Amino acid sequence: MNRIDRCFADLKAKGKKALITFITAGDPDMETSKKAVLKMFDSGADIIELGVPFSDPIAEGVTIQKSSKRSLDGGTNLDMIFDLVVELRKETDKPLLLMMYINTIVAYGTEKFFTNCKDKGIDGVIVPDMPYEESGELKDEARGYGIHIINLVAPTSRDRIKKIASNSQGFLYCVSSTGVTGTRSTFTTDFESFFGAIGENAACPYCVGFGISSPEQAKKMSAYCDGVIVGSAIVRIMEEKGAQSIEAVGEFVKSLSEVM
Repeated sequence: MNRIDRCFADLKAKGKKALITFITAGDPDMETSKKAVLKMFDSGADIIELGVPFSDPIAEGVTIQKSSKRSLDGGTNLDMIFDLVVELRKETDKPLLLMMYINTIVAYGTEKFFTNCKDKGIDGVIVPDMPYEESGELKDEARGYGIHIINLVAPTSRDRIKKIASNSQGFLYCVSSTGVTGTRSTFTTDFESFFGAIGENAACPYCVGFGISSPEQAKKMSAYCDGVIVGSAIVRIMEEKGAQSIEAVGEFVKSLSEVM
């Protein structure tokens, strides 16, 4: 069983919601990334997304854009991230995902990419710039390696929500609002309607991300779905404190976990 599926099954049995966190791999360096991942798991994160830096991350806000640039400036590449995953797998069996752009996969070679995902210990891949309607071939290839391609659905998906939700695996990434990633103080989405349509059609657990930046928001949003995804708020801590950010990241993740 894929680790993502096992994680959600275990959480459901315990009546708990998933806390999914994100960092950009290689920001500020690989050793700090490793420490941050392990600290987040120890502090209550259930699943972690490793952002693969890209030169034009169109789905990301300023915080993650800057993080991606710092990582690239430090020389990070996909092989280094796979090496990081190998090191992490020596110490944790919890789910790890890559969040990345389609050009990186194509340039690397899809067969080589998914072979490494399977061999190194990646459980799922999120590709924010790949439309659902164009994802079939990539999903078919990923499925052969036991890797989940995670669908995204947004309030603007409207008539497509049913189709996307009913054909998802691992978990469905529900985008809280239009625009790019980044912390938000308020949300304008009609969540009752949005999650109502998702809940009626979802073939797997569904989690909400984009903009969640505090324990209060995490608690509120978790009432609508099976989990919450927090990224930019963590990346900001790492931007501010660099290699000295581990304890602060752990404290923040713990504060999120405690209210969910």
